[in-house]
Amino acid sequence: MEHKILIVDDEAHIRMLIGQTLEELEEEGVEFLTAENGEIALEIIQQEKPQLVFLDVMMPKMNGMEVCRRIKKELALNEVFIILLTAKGQELDRQKGVEVGADIYMTKPFDPEVLLSKAREILDLTQ
Repeated sequence: MEHKILIVDDEAHIRMLIGQTLEELEEEGVEFLTAENGEIALEIIQQEKPQLVFLDVMMPKMNGMEVCRRIKKELALNEVFIILLTAKGQELDRQKGVEVGADIYMTKPFDPEVLLSKAREILDLTQ
């Protein structure tokens, strides 16, 4: 089975950082897709159906919460696993993330090891 991970962040260096953190998964056949805003992310998710999406909350055009809500609630693409990444770690933000359907809510800066192990677990890749 082909695995796809979509990395969504309006900051190029964060997209690059996440990509570098996960790059060893490429050897296991994982394809990486990126988007710099929520609108593009929504299009890619509908076309490519990635299994896993790392989604930044604070973005122009459409924020991560809205993208997540549309994917989970409107399009009902429940097989798409969404990890919301945010600089805001407050409980209220976390609750909002859960309400819009995020599977996991992680705060930045994130631990690269945790990111990698979560991706492996979600995509069911054994080491």
